[in-house]
Amino acid sequence: QIYNSMHRLFLILGGNVGDRQKILETAKSMIELRLGRIEVQSAVYQTEAWGFESSPFLNQVVVVDTVLTSAKALDEVQAIENELGRKRLGEGYQARTMDIDILFYDDCQILTETLQIPHPRIASRRFVLVPLCEIAAQKKHPVTGLTVNEMLLQCSDTLEVKPVEM
Repeated sequence: QIYNSMHRLFLILGGNVGDRQKILETAKSMIELRLGRIEVQSAVYQTEAWGFESSPFLNQVVVVDTVLTSAKALDEVQAIENELGRKRLGEGYQARTMDIDILFYDDCQILTETLQIPHPRIASRRFVLVPLCEIAAQKKHPVTGLTVNEMLLQCSDTLEVKPVEM
């Protein structure tokens, strides 16, 4: 068995509270310190809130090379969210300073009580698929076999996702 091998981690970052651009940049710095080098990043996109009424989100997909296990990566992204002021208040969608979801971990399927990889709602969210397609259009979903581009073409979500000038 190979220890400390590199894994490719796809993350979506998003927030709609506070200085969104500054918080996004801070989150990326924290990811590089704790998880590994960001190798690829999409443009930043502004999107309407998905599933609830709120101010618009900034979203960005980043690809990180990491030696961390998927469970340890989850621990780290949740710690970053908390340090950036994320409050988890009950059930349902809500405004937040920073939300970081693991989209893919290599080409693995991982199902535990605390972690589902690939993220179970990738295919239904344009705010994930548009930036993901920009940097990894031909990446295949390890369960469905569809490429990111194919998922985007089939997506029924109609929320506007537009690039932001940074």
